[in-house]
Amino acid sequence: QVHVVESGGGLVQAGGSLRLSCAASGNMFSINLMGWYRQAPAKQRELVEVIISGGSTNYADSVKGRFTISRDDAKNTVYLQMNNLKPEDTAVYYCAARRGVVAHITDWGQGTQVTVSS
Repeated sequence: QVHVVESGGGLVQAGGSLRLSCAASGNMFSINLMGWYRQAPAKQRELVEVIISGGSTNYADSVKGRFTISRDDAKNTVYLQMNNLKPEDTAVYYCAARRGVVAHITDWGQGTQVTVSS
């Protein structure tokens, strides 16, 4: 089992920056993907950016050039640096992890609110 905990959300003005952190614990050797999803009010949860065990990343077109995912393996932590934030980035951001050879996310954090004011 894996436990993930997010931190770093908050309120920021448009054009500002925030950094989210996700600390993982548990059976780290089984994780092959970690990253971030978000869910805005009345919308479905969507991919933001994830990093796969080999180091490659997948991200939403809407965050290209503005958000950057990174990881610190020594700390079992994944970060999401968010620059040039826009009001449409407002959402609850969830840390996600995937264990094993499956196509779906197996572990979710509790979520952290990011609010971008115009």
